[in-house]
Amino acid sequence: MSAAVPDRTAELATLGGALRSELDSLHAARETILGACRRTIQACSSSIRAVHCLELDRADRLADEAASWLDQAHDALRPHPALAGSGPLHDAEKEYAEARLTAALVADRPLPSPQALEVAAASWLNGLAEAASELRRHLLDRLRDGELSRSEALLAAMDDAYGLLVTIDYPDAVTGGLRRTTDALRAVLERTRGDLTTTLLQARLQAALERQLPPEGG
Repeated sequence: MSAAVPDRTAELATLGGALRSELDSLHAARETILGACRRTIQACSSSIRAVHCLELDRADRLADEAASWLDQAHDALRPHPALAGSGPLHDAEKEYAEARLTAALVADRPLPSPQALEVAAASWLNGLAEAASELRRHLLDRLRDGELSRSEALLAAMDDAYGLLVTIDYPDAVTGGLRRTTDALRAVLERTRGDLTTTLLQARLQAALERQLPPEGG
């Protein structure tokens, strides 16, 4: 007796239905991740702006908000590990790490680890590079306020971050393009070093001139 010929229409309808269900779930998760990542990045940008305005409490609140959105992205990802390599998630984690690390560097707090932030190592490292670059703006603000010693301390922090990053020698596929980010930091660091050196020399020259001037009324 010959085997029964399968009903291809019914067979494909069953398989297609199961595949659509799986893809519907994947698509919904992706949309959730995209939206949550977008909101994470927005909150992080606002947090970093608050740091530069020395509104550290507000910066922390905004970073907490970003953490909630990032948690939502991670929750949506958990049943769909195939989406783990998506660019938006890496970008959101990087921005979150940048926001937390920028605040820590400016406020002289301990740096939160990748584990504490629940971000990937590559995201943390890229976030550190971006945070060190952000210190340039803060340093220039301190220079304008005449805070030379604080400016020197900020430059040292930038230098320390760069010193770590140049030792991370792995392919871009592993580090999320860290080499380019580190190269960009190097340019920012050297420009900042030049600005600070010029200001320090001017300050020393001004102090020397003032010591040589006769007292008023003398």
